[in-house]
Amino acid sequence: MTATLDQGVAEGGARRQSARRGLARWARPGLGLVLPLGLALSWEIAVHLGLSNGRLVPPPSVIFNTFADLARTGELQEHAAATLWRVGWGFVFGVAAGTIVGAVAGYSVLTYRLLDPTLQGLRAVPSIAWVPLFILWFGIFEASKIILIAVGVFFPVYLGVMGAVLSVDRKIVEVGRAFRLSGFAMIRRILLPAVLPAYVLALRAGLGLGWMFVLAAEFLGASSGLGFLLIDGQQLGKPAQIVAAIVAFAILGKLSDWLIVLLSAPFLRWEDVVARQ
Repeated sequence: MTATLDQGVAEGGARRQSARRGLARWARPGLGLVLPLGLALSWEIAVHLGLSNGRLVPPPSVIFNTFADLARTGELQEHAAATLWRVGWGFVFGVAAGTIVGAVAGYSVLTYRLLDPTLQGLRAVPSIAWVPLFILWFGIFEASKIILIAVGVFFPVYLGVMGAVLSVDRKIVEVGRAFRLSGFAMIRRILLPAVLPAYVLALRAGLGLGWMFVLAAEFLGASSGLGFLLIDGQQLGKPAQIVAAIVAFAILGKLSDWLIVLLSAPFLRWEDVVARQ
């Protein structure tokens, strides 16, 4: 009888804990919306009360109407698709190059000493400085834009991978050798889990910089994209269109970052960190 009661209490506690976890899983994304929605509501009220005319910084209702108009005509989808295509390919090429070069530089001391000083110098070059050179080399078409985005993605990924490889604890490598792991098994069971958390952060940082570099790419020589939509609004004196393009950048950037977090989560479940408690 006592065992049955204890089992019932344990099952009830497990159900309550599971319900709390489910509620927390849904509450965390909602909590992140509190600040932007609060600011938007505050500005809408300020304009409605006449504290501002809302001409240079339109209220959210005007921005929403602009979004609706752009979506109705198909412009928003067209420009967003063009920007996503450029960022996607630039991200792929930048991640591939940054991962390979970062891994080699982290593993080989000679390669690190040979490449890292030059790459650190190039990393400090502003994105706009590459634009005229890439236009001369690759023209004003898509190649120059994708390469510029790839350059922006490359450096955070390179730094993240190189730093992760350099910081692998020598003790765990010695443990792998003590168990006579093969080279592939050493990489799969020792090195890859050790560098994966830092690698995911490097991917997120690279993606964020890719979204910044695409704006520089679309400022010059682009006839489509959210950057073009932003410049078009500036030239035509449409602040609502400018803010709508900025909001579209923010939404797409957040969604793409969330996608990386979602895809990488199954590979990081083994982490025993405070944030997962």
